Amino acid sequence: MVDRIAARRVVDIITGAWQSQALYAAVALDIPDHIAAGHTTDEKLAAAAGASEDGITRLMRLLTAMQVFDGTGEDGYRPTAVSELLREEADQSMKDMVRIYGEEFHRAWGAVVPAIRSGTSGFTHAFGVSLHTYLRGEASAGLKFQRAMNAGNVFFPDVLDAFDFSKAGTVVDVAGGSGALLATVLRAHPEVHGVLFDQPHMVPIARRHLDAAVGPGRYEAVGGDVFQGVPGGADAYLLARVLQDWDDERCVQLLSHIRRAMPDGSRLLILERVIPRDGSAMLPLLWDLHLLMAAGGRERQLSGYQDVLRAAGLRLESVHPLALETSLLVAAPV
Repeated sequence: MVDRIAARRVVDIITGAWQSQALYAAVALDIPDHIAAGHTTDEKLAAAAGASEDGITRLMRLLTAMQVFDGTGEDGYRPTAVSELLREEADQSMKDMVRIYGEEFHRAWGAVVPAIRSGTSGFTHAFGVSLHTYLRGEASAGLKFQRAMNAGNVFFPDVLDAFDFSKAGTVVDVAGGSGALLATVLRAHPEVHGVLFDQPHMVPIARRHLDAAVGPGRYEAVGGDVFQGVPGGADAYLLARVLQDWDDERCVQLLSHIRRAMPDGSRLLILERVIPRDGSAMLPLLWDLHLLMAAGGRERQLSGYQDVLRAAGLRLESVHPLALETSLLVAAPV
């Protein structure tokens, strides 16, 4: 006799992707913004979104059950805290995060079997190029990816509680993207001077963001290759969600460059998800497999981070839990 509980569990798992794609459809059709603009019935939503009323009714029925929206198509839908995060003008909008997961990453996960068989990224199987090459060649995708990354930065303020920046004169954000983490530090510590170091094409983006966030004069934005060297002499180095994209050999190469740049009293702050040894936390496990699909990278257990740090002449000094099952690993020169 079939175990009904087990059968239900199988069904719940295999239909999970349908929920994420329904959320993507809401974002692609700008439904959260349409509702905020007063298009709150099925008929008005369909007209505003350029969609069939029947399709909207069925989509919204599911999204309401998922608690993305509240209300009905006859009396009018109402936003929730979830849908507010998906509006274009929302503070730290997650709209682009939903878009890239519903588009490029959804296609990458379609290659999950060849990715696991080969040990190479699902993205490369699906698109014929690596994620990094794709983002450099597709300007709109690169901006979407950066905005998606920024939307996932809710744990950045936690770093201020976990590490004392008051004695740091200069902080270098290595591969810092648009500078969201560096801006968080500089806003909290006006005495600190920041250096944003990333690929040359990211420098103009970082400057625009940092000028708006903290104003010119508080930072430098420097272009370069993190695998060739990083700016030296800083009191603290930031490395947020970078090691997850690379294998151990490349991580050691990158960390070795940072170690050579660090004075003896400097500290390296690494923000990554750590896989617990007992496998009890689901989010790091999901992200670990997603990184194989997206960039060919991986999450690591704490021992894995210790190994690459040790090989680069660094030692793990402390570990601090942050939001969204992320951790701050503080490393010091050996």
